[in-house]
Amino acid sequence: MRYLGIDTSNYTTSAALFAPRNEICSSRRLLPVKEGQMGLRQSDAVFHHTAALPDILGALPDFRDAAAVGVSDRPRDAQGSYMPCFLAGVSAAAAAAKALDVPLYRFSHQAGHIAAALLSAERTDLAEKEFLAFHVSGGTTECVRVTPERERILHAELLLSSLDLKAGQAVDRVGVMLGFPFPAGKYVDEQARKSTRAFSVRVPVRDGCCSLSGLENQCARMHENGEPAADICRYCLLYLAEALTAMADYALRLSGDLPLVFSGGVTANTLLRATLGARFDCVFASPELACDNAVGTAYLAYRKHSM
Repeated sequence: MRYLGIDTSNYTTSAALFAPRNEICSSRRLLPVKEGQMGLRQSDAVFHHTAALPDILGALPDFRDAAAVGVSDRPRDAQGSYMPCFLAGVSAAAAAAKALDVPLYRFSHQAGHIAAALLSAERTDLAEKEFLAFHVSGGTTECVRVTPERERILHAELLLSSLDLKAGQAVDRVGVMLGFPFPAGKYVDEQARKSTRAFSVRVPVRDGCCSLSGLENQCARMHENGEPAADICRYCLLYLAEALTAMADYALRLSGDLPLVFSGGVTANTLLRATLGARFDCVFASPELACDNAVGTAYLAYRKHSM
């Protein structure tokens, strides 16, 4: 049997099919953002998702034999967590489930990211245990404690977060400042690899939560002073690596020696992965499945339906 997943995040329309033995087929598309802009209004995101979903679903193999449909209907498992962009996915998923006469299961976007990390790292065994997970993206920089749960499969309890900017916001603002397209993550990554400059980085941390606003200000000063883009990008990513290291150290002291999982689009960055991987015994989503996708949502639907 196969399981259909749909996710309509703030910047990516995605659908996926999952079958046991890790058979995966995925289709996704970035939403269009005008040059020089830093994002989309929610009304525009809903429109673009609605327009893209027929093509995204049509790119998948025939899924008329799907046993269930899973969908992301909220950013994370917290009271009041809501974004209109997920309505487009919920509408399509509900229609598909009704047409196929199969159950519809709803999950958080964050749970889908964490599930995709476990699946792509071949560590789905952790879904049966307690572990720590980072979700690091344009909208979220959080450390959560994850426990198995019958209703949501992966229940995430917030432990730590950034105090101001999110990591992905910082990367995108620095990248756009340097003239890169939005989202700027892969361009910042490419530039950072061209620099070997050493930096002494100090990140403000309060009770395990980091502040990232100083990162944007320092990168702007470097740019005004005419410093090379490669050095600015390297500084940006080393700052984020130091912030995540401080948060992870605090979380591990707080929660004990639990397994550590990194998910979210920012964690696809090569410098971050190398730095954090050298510091911790941790699990990363594959670069392909670190970014927004519906694979984790399809996998969660499989887990839920198999209970």
